Amino acid sequence: MNSRVSRFMSVALLMCLGAWSAAAQDSLTLRQAIDRALGSNPDAAMAHAGTQEASSAASLARTALLPQLNFIEDISRGDDPVYVFGELLRQRQFTQANFSLDSLNRPQPIGNFSSRFSGSWMAFNSFKTQREIHRADLFKASAASSAKAVDQRIVFRVVNAYQSVLYAQREISVAQHEQDTAAALLASIDQHVKAGLAVESDRMSAEVNVAARKQELIAAQGDLELAWAQLREAMGTPELKRCDLKAIDAHEFPQGELEQEIAEAEKARPDLTALGQVQSAQASAVAAARSDFGPRVSAYGNWEEDRGSLNTAGGNNWVAGVQINMDILPFGKRAQLASERASKQRIDAQVASYQQQVRLQVSQAHIHLQTAALSVATARAALAQSAESLRILKNRYSAGLATITDLLRAEDAERQSQTSYWHAVYGNAMAYTEVLYATGKLTPDAAEELQ
Repeated sequence: MNSRVSRFMSVALLMCLGAWSAAAQDSLTLRQAIDRALGSNPDAAMAHAGTQEASSAASLARTALLPQLNFIEDISRGDDPVYVFGELLRQRQFTQANFSLDSLNRPQPIGNFSSRFSGSWMAFNSFKTQREIHRADLFKASAASSAKAVDQRIVFRVVNAYQSVLYAQREISVAQHEQDTAAALLASIDQHVKAGLAVESDRMSAEVNVAARKQELIAAQGDLELAWAQLREAMGTPELKRCDLKAIDAHEFPQGELEQEIAEAEKARPDLTALGQVQSAQASAVAAARSDFGPRVSAYGNWEEDRGSLNTAGGNNWVAGVQINMDILPFGKRAQLASERASKQRIDAQVASYQQQVRLQVSQAHIHLQTAALSVATARAALAQSAESLRILKNRYSAGLATITDLLRAEDAERQSQTSYWHAVYGNAMAYTEVLYATGKLTPDAAEELQ
């Protein structure tokens, strides 16, 4: 008996888990959509690759501080007089007989097996390497900031597409309701015509109204298909199937002071931060180009062993030294410095221009949120008024105190008020999202405030 109960409990648990899993697959919250987008969107992958590339470049720049060491194994053979003379000396095989004129002019070919270690180290180059490393580090930081900006842009696109789907679904719901209402109105008018309480033109007007409502429903269904396509593109998941989305209802979002929001954007916007880091990196590039005019001190060394064959004894030698290099006519370096300075001026202007654009974006988002909040309140009041007006006109038409034209106008007004209300709700949520994006605070956690 206990085993049967145990098996029953197991089956029930598996069924519950399966049902929960199916339900989870059939629904999609805004946070889930954002998380999937950040993991699947190609733009996020490109930004991540750019961050890795900049990190590798920063590591590569540091290798200039390290010594260079090479190993060469060389096998050669020849009868060139200079080659033979030199190799005999290196192999420590030179004898008195090799000084004869015939031996010097027409030597016998010899072979040489050479093993060589060589190394060099740039000890000092007027701090050019250090400035280039600093520049690479700034580019690395800029890439990381740019990746954050890409993430916020992806979040914004997902929120926009997600709400577009919700708005399109609301439009279909309104259009379906209006079509049903128009069909019911046509049936009611048809009865009135048969009873002699209405004229044939009333029925024709009602039929035209039904056809118009069908067209609106078809258009709303097309808008929903497009909204889903936009959501799939924003998430980077073309295989995403239709599922239930959690509704975003009307909210009263907090509104801050414009100057405070601008100050926050100048500090928090990752794209502006990335551009500022590029500006600093270019300043380091100018400093590195200027350092290139200074002296360079390098050390070098070489050790070599030469043998007539692999299994014979030979000779070895080494050379070490320090070299000081100074460019007396640095025409190319002057041109390089001028180019780097011009690039610095261009980036300075670009930063100033972008700062103005950020201020404008924050101002626009601030104004949009203010007007959107007022629009929601106005649309809510209009929705209640149009519903009451339609109710009254339906009663008056049934009593013969209003015309079909009056009733259809009330139907249009009620439909438009519903559309306007949900458009205002959608616009209010997007306006708050725009403020978060413009101020650099649109994170996945912040986007959850919309639901």
